[in-house]
Amino acid sequence: MGLFGRKNTESAATTATATATLPVDPALAALTGDYTIDPAHSSIGFTVRHAMVTNVRGTFAEHEGALKLDGSNPHASSASIDVKIASIDTGIGDRDGHLRSGDFFDAEQFPLMTFRSTGAEQLGGDKYRINGDLTIKDVTKPLAIDLEFNGTATDVYGNERVGFEGSAEILRSAWGLTWNAALETGGVMVSDKVKLNFDISAIKNAA
Repeated sequence: MGLFGRKNTESAATTATATATLPVDPALAALTGDYTIDPAHSSIGFTVRHAMVTNVRGTFAEHEGALKLDGSNPHASSASIDVKIASIDTGIGDRDGHLRSGDFFDAEQFPLMTFRSTGAEQLGGDKYRINGDLTIKDVTKPLAIDLEFNGTATDVYGNERVGFEGSAEILRSAWGLTWNAALETGGVMVSDKVKLNFDISAIKNAA
């Protein structure tokens, strides 16, 4: 079932004609609406290589966001997320403090990391790619997030939910996160490559 539309390989004119004439999937149309990300049942985190030999994982405990799903015109769907940098949690207090400092995120001066979508496409089946702009430390760069649509459900409180999970890889240096330390055995303490992880549950807003 397509949420954001099929991958566009046709001209704009052909696509516009197809969009106007193709029937709308009733199941897809039923998802149309505005959704609020449920932070209590969602996770935004990261994985980064440490000392060349292992991975450190962390999450951001405080975040909020919204989805807009348009079943009649899936390409008009959008997403936005705001993440509070100070809520970073890797399980080690001293490390979290270093990550909040000017060596890394400088959370006091740049309290938010944000994502604003600019477009979406279907890769096949329930797999999608959301394109947008990621801003960290007032540096904005394009980011593509590969997602899998996990389906819909009505929870025990009557909330209509949709779920997605996915990931993206970035080079942290592109956003000004350049701190590092050389190892005596060669290599560096923290890899430049970082994997971002998203596990999202969103509740449909009341009409």
